[in-house]
Amino acid sequence: MIKDLAARVLRIYDELERESLDLHAMFEFTEAHSPEKQEEVLSAVAELVGVGFLRAGEGGDFYSRTEDGRIRVAGPRDVTLYTREGCHLCDAAKLTMMPIVKEFDGRFREVDIDDDPALLKRYNEDVPVIFVGPREVARHKIDADAFRRELQK
Repeated sequence: MIKDLAARVLRIYDELERESLDLHAMFEFTEAHSPEKQEEVLSAVAELVGVGFLRAGEGGDFYSRTEDGRIRVAGPRDVTLYTREGCHLCDAAKLTMMPIVKEFDGRFREVDIDDDPALLKRYNEDVPVIFVGPREVARHKIDADAFRRELQK
């Protein structure tokens, strides 16, 4: 189970709408002003790197959140469609989903698996893959009624 501080670090990326953050930003936005609190943040960052939710950049002070890290803290109305260019099932799923996402005032994110080696390995034969919050709700085809029920939860 991810600890509160680690989850807070992962959520900062959404709050700041940034792809990467340095340690100073993490300290500031977790209110880690004392050396003890900064050590807690460093420990949380190390944990997140260890489980694959953050990726260290060159130089060590900057970190980017992985897709697994983003999904881990996705909200209940955050909808993610894992897709690839030229996928007719993905296009059909998106057409089915978008009116329902709008109906529930959800946030939609489309992610091309071909841009991320980990996602390509995981979902190469399975797109589209659809998540609502941190839960996978569909692969290959989407059932509009089941999708609507997921957003109603």
